[in-house]
Formats: sequence, structure tokens, C-alpha cells
Amino acid sequence: MRPGLLRRLAALVYDALLLFAVLFVATIPVLVVTGGQAVGPNQPAFTAWLLGVSYLYLGWCWTRSGQTLGMRAWRMRVRTRDGARLGWGHALARFAAGLVSIGAAGVGLLWVAVDRDRLSLHDRLSGTVLEMISGEH
Repeated sequence: MRPGLLRRLAALVYDALLLFAVLFVATIPVLVVTGGQAVGPNQPAFTAWLLGVSYLYLGWCWTRSGQTLGMRAWRMRVRTRDGARLGWGHALARFAAGLVSIGAAGVGLLWVAVDRDRLSLHDRLSGTVLEMISGEH
């Protein structure tokens, strides 16, 4: 069984809060390098740093257990279409497709509401599926 839009959104809120904290900590070494000066807008190196940290965090969760903290709370897990655990290549594809999917005003995520298989655009593009799991931990 695949989760619907509301469950996915709830997990996304959990994960956004945690990712914000991770990115907050990831900014500390940048502040050390800049001597405590704030990074101005439109700094591609800083943006690349934050995207890289985000990918490493999410990729680690997906490849290790198939779950972020939000996914665990809402009893979901991500797998490849054939049911295997994600490798780093699938994690990168899911991350990149997720940026497009959510970045396009969330349309790729909203796609779940009309998709016959309850897949988001980033599921379809990355060859992954989000599935419900039982009460196992």
C-alpha cells in the first residue's frame, strides 16, 4: 500500500524541521571560514554546500534504512521499484528529482493525488516508491 498526499506532507514537515537544524549546524564551518561574516545572497558555493549537505543527510537515511525521521514517524519507507534498498545512485536521482518536483510549486508532490499508483513525480523520475510499513521498528 502506498501513502497518500496528506501522510507524505506530514512526513515532509517533520523532515523539513530536522533538515533545517542540520543545515544550521552545517553553516558553522562556513562562518568560521568567513570570520563570522554572514554569507550574502546569490553565493553559488554556499548554495552548493547546503545542497550537498542536504543530499548527504537524506541519502544516508534512504540508503541506510529507507527512512528519514519523518518517514519513520508516519510509517513509510522508500525502496526501488523492484523492492530493493536504495543505493547512492538512486538516492541522488530521488534527491535531484525531488528538487524539481517540490521546487515547481510542489506540483510534483501534488501529483500523488491524481496518480493511479500514488506515485509522486520524483518517485516516477527516480525509479523509487514510497510504501507503508507495519508497526515494525
